Order: sequence, then structure tokens, then C-alpha cells
Amino acid sequence: MEALGINLGFLLVQIFNFLLLLILLRKFVFTPIVNMLEKRRETISKGLEDASIAAEARENAEKEAEKLLSEARAQAATEARELTARAEAQAKEIIKDAEAKAGKARETALAEVDQERVRVLGEVRGQVGALAVAAAQKLIGEALDAKKQQALIDEFFSGVKSGKVTVLEGADAAGSSAVVTSALPLSATEQSSVQEQVLKTLGGKGEVTFKVDPNILGGLVVRVGDKVLDGSVSGQLGALRQSIR
Repeated sequence: MEALGINLGFLLVQIFNFLLLLILLRKFVFTPIVNMLEKRRETISKGLEDASIAAEARENAEKEAEKLLSEARAQAATEARELTARAEAQAKEIIKDAEAKAGKARETALAEVDQERVRVLGEVRGQVGALAVAAAQKLIGEALDAKKQQALIDEFFSGVKSGKVTVLEGADAAGSSAVVTSALPLSATEQSSVQEQVLKTLGGKGEVTFKVDPNILGGLVVRVGDKVLDGSVSGQLGALRQSIR
């Protein structure tokens, strides 16, 4: 070794020093650096993993929020439709109730008007009869006593002659109900007499309703179902006009 110019002792010392340096570098430099890099790698990996979990959690939260929002919108729309339907139903019910009340009030008013008309016509019946008798006296030149006047008036307006309803003589009008129309209101006695004879025509059973229509002038019009028995003065005048044409 000396021939080669190498000092063995010095060489060994250098090798020892190099090995010692390597050991020291590995222990105090390389190992801490490697450990630090490994920890950093783990930290980064953990951070990436946490970031991925956080991103997934955020995505899930956004989906859940969108789902809840959609459900809330759908529920709000359903409730709005239900409220609209209830409001419309209540509005229709209110309108229907108002129309019913208005109809009832109208019917009541018409009934009151009709009752008042019948009352007024009843009050003027005697006056109309007196005028008719006076006109007849002028035409025939004969005075009529009070009893005969009243009989003529009653016969003219009630359609009852000698205790019989003239319009029902020979009539075949069996049914379940009848409507009797007179020009002026009939008295209670006249109504009773007419009702009795109309019921006989109906077969002994049924309902008789009385109405007043000044347009028929006098006599009676009896409607039984679809059949009309016209014994009114206006009907007789119409028949007379037809016959002379």
C-alpha cells in the first residue's frame, strides 16, 4: 500500500469517518427528511381525501337541498290549488246561496204583490158588478132588484149557475189536480161550491187551486192536467169572433 503511496492508517480513518458521516447523515438528515416528506405526503393524501369527502358531502347536500326545494315547491303548488279550489267552491256556494235568497225574496215579493192584487180586485168586485148591472139596465130598460143584481153578479164572476159550475157540465176531465181561474176573487162560499164540483169531476180525489186573471173578464177557466175547460167570457167572445168570420 505504501508502494502505491497510500497510507493504510489514514485510509482506514477516512473510511471510518465517511461511514460515520453516512450514519450521521442518515440518522439526522435523511431519516428526518424522509419522515417529514412521508408525513407531508400523508397530510396531503389526507387533505385530498378530506377534500373529496367534503366535495361529495357538498354534492349530496346540494342534491338534498334541491330535492327538499322541489318537494316544497310541489307542496306549495298543491296547497295553492287546494286553496284555489276551496275558494272557488266557497264562492260558488255563496253565489248559490245569494241566488237562492234572491229567488226566495223575489217569490215572496211576487206572492205579496199577487195577494195585494187579489185583495184590490176583491174590493172592486162589487163596483164592477154594479157598473155591469147598470149597463144592462140601460140596455134592457128594466130595473133589477138588489137580489137579482147580486145573483147576476155572482153568476157572472163565479161561473156558477143554479148551483152548478157551467163549464163542467158534460165535461170528462178526470185527473189528480185542477187549477180554477176567475176574473175576480171568488168568495169562500163560491170557492167551496166550485171545489166540490171540480173534485167530483176528478173522481172525488185531488187538489184544487184557485187563481185570479182579470183578462178572462168573467166566468171560469178550469185546467185539469193538459185539458182546459174554458167557460170564460173572453173565451166565449173569441169563439164568437171565430164563428162570424
